[in-house]
Amino acid sequence: MQRLGLIHTVAKLAPTFAELAGELLPGVETTVIADELLLKRTIRDGAVDDLTRDRLRGHVAMLADFGVDTVLVTCSSVGAAVDEIAPEAGIPVLRVDRAMAERAVTLGSTIGVLATLPTTLVPTTDLVEAAARESGRAVEVVSRLCDGAFAALDRGDRARHDAIVAEELDRLAAEVDVVVLAQASMAQLSDGTRVLSSPRLAMEQLACTER
Repeated sequence: MQRLGLIHTVAKLAPTFAELAGELLPGVETTVIADELLLKRTIRDGAVDDLTRDRLRGHVAMLADFGVDTVLVTCSSVGAAVDEIAPEAGIPVLRVDRAMAERAVTLGSTIGVLATLPTTLVPTTDLVEAAARESGRAVEVVSRLCDGAFAALDRGDRARHDAIVAEELDRLAAEVDVVVLAQASMAQLSDGTRVLSSPRLAMEQLACTER
């Protein structure tokens, strides 16, 4: 892989993935598309609509035409749409949370899914259950929503967001073997062992693929 395309729905996440790319994918050129409307429409409507799906498909097509080898979509809320688009793209198109889900089901039989948005909670829960089926493992998934955390982050109150998530994380971690943090914006609360986040695991998977 020489060129990686990144599609962000939260522009503030771009530095996180740029740093990981520099560390894990040295020499790989990255091309970024940031389109916050994809997530805003999904939050407003409660699901990915046809316009959002077509808009995402268009971004993937533009990146492929530009010459990237692989596309990583860094938003879990549109993950199901990524799976729909990928087979027709002509190049690998990956959702950011797949590597996390695949790792989680190897670590225990009870998996907690923690999210700050309902639009992320459902697709991530579905993905974990699918990863378990694909690996032949029986797991129980416990999903939990951190009420108020996304609103705090949206108004710029990172400390309040982190406090809400950390409190809910403590409760959930006591009930399950491993917790997956459904959004990349929660990554700073990962411990890399029993609490997993998607950005590093996704980029590590790309690095392994490159080798």
